[in-house]
Amino acid sequence: MKPQHAAIINPLKQKIETLISLHEKALTENSELSKKLQTLSEEQIIYKKEKEDLEQKLQKLQMAGAFLKTSEDTKEAKQKIGKLIREIDKCLTMLNR
Repeated sequence: MKPQHAAIINPLKQKIETLISLHEKALTENSELSKKLQTLSEEQIIYKKEKEDLEQKLQKLQMAGAFLKTSEDTKEAKQKIGKLIREIDKCLTMLNR
């Protein structure tokens, strides 16, 4: 190989090797990030379910507590119960479609 060709080819070869190395690092990082994303997505689903369960428990406790309070609070409890019944009716209507 002529020296002038080697002067051109060697730097190109080094740059290609560097690009290949960077590409492999990027693929590894992408794989790790994909795994992390999957884990976080699964955790998010678990936390959403837990949040929904806690919200339902809170509503039950609030309703139970509403029956133990004064007559003004009883009116509020009745309104809440009415609201829940309307929501249930809407759900039933949607299920019947």
